[in-house]
Amino acid sequence: MRLGVLDIGSNTVHLLLVDAHPGARPVPFASHKRSLSLVQYLDPEGNISDAGQHELIEFMLEAWEFAAKHKAKDLLAFCTSAIREATNGAEVLARVQRETTIALEELTGEEEAEMTFFAVRRWYGWGAGTILNLDIGGGSFEIAMGQNELPAIANSVALGAGRLTLDWLPEDPPSAKSVKDLRKHIRATLKEPVAQTLKLGTPNLVTGSSKTFRALARITGAAPSSMGPYIRRDLLLSDLGLWTQRLAAMTAADRLHLPGVSTARAHQVLAGALVAEAALQLFNVQSVQICPWALREGLILRRLDQLVFDGPLAPPAHIPLRRNRLAEAG
Repeated sequence: MRLGVLDIGSNTVHLLLVDAHPGARPVPFASHKRSLSLVQYLDPEGNISDAGQHELIEFMLEAWEFAAKHKAKDLLAFCTSAIREATNGAEVLARVQRETTIALEELTGEEEAEMTFFAVRRWYGWGAGTILNLDIGGGSFEIAMGQNELPAIANSVALGAGRLTLDWLPEDPPSAKSVKDLRKHIRATLKEPVAQTLKLGTPNLVTGSSKTFRALARITGAAPSSMGPYIRRDLLLSDLGLWTQRLAAMTAADRLHLPGVSTARAHQVLAGALVAEAALQLFNVQSVQICPWALREGLILRRLDQLVFDGPLAPPAHIPLRRNRLAEAG
């Protein structure tokens, strides 16, 4: 069957269609996405502006038509920190449903961390042992660790690359003081969640599952995405430290010439590098392995598992049963 996942993130809005059935590996069929930094549409009170809401709704209507055109039988539509942390987040969700009929489900930060970890576990399997997964998004940073399919601990902190850039790095290139201040803020924010996670012991595998980690690995010499998902890609702390200093001295326009850096991420890749560097240092790990699967894949896999027991079109078990238009229609 063909499944669709509509992901409203902080940097990108993305519809991914996959062909899959329970027990099989999901195979990407098509995607439709747009760079849309909802963080950039926040007013001083933390509300998503009318212009930002209009852009979001326009894309969601396009995505709905795209899914229907390609005969998707099921659609999961979810949003993360960009709407979750907006002051008018509830109003935005209500307007979206009113104008598109699509019910966006709002994931908590912990649910993000759990579902991303779930995807990472499925990718590496039981043989990986205890996994520590790190995921740097546009609005938040997720940390999860455990030895089962779902993590024993899952934390989400407001250290997303887009949000940090907006709040802490207004200059281009950034001043030495702003970078220093941001470093202190990151380490102070990470102190408690890192300490909580380390109580579980030492992981057998440390992974990074976000586009930010993939971009940083590519900058430091990892294989390009064109070589496929089965090529091993690592991000070394030693390389990351060197490149963090280089990124701090570059303008956003200069960063665009680096491999793996898109227009949408050129401004915020430095903030992402600072978060990654601090996390690796505080966890005392020298490298992370880049996982090609993340939150979207986790939701798809969870959905497929559910189909085995409950049949098609039932609301996903890990999302609150508030709204699901497709389930009601089915």
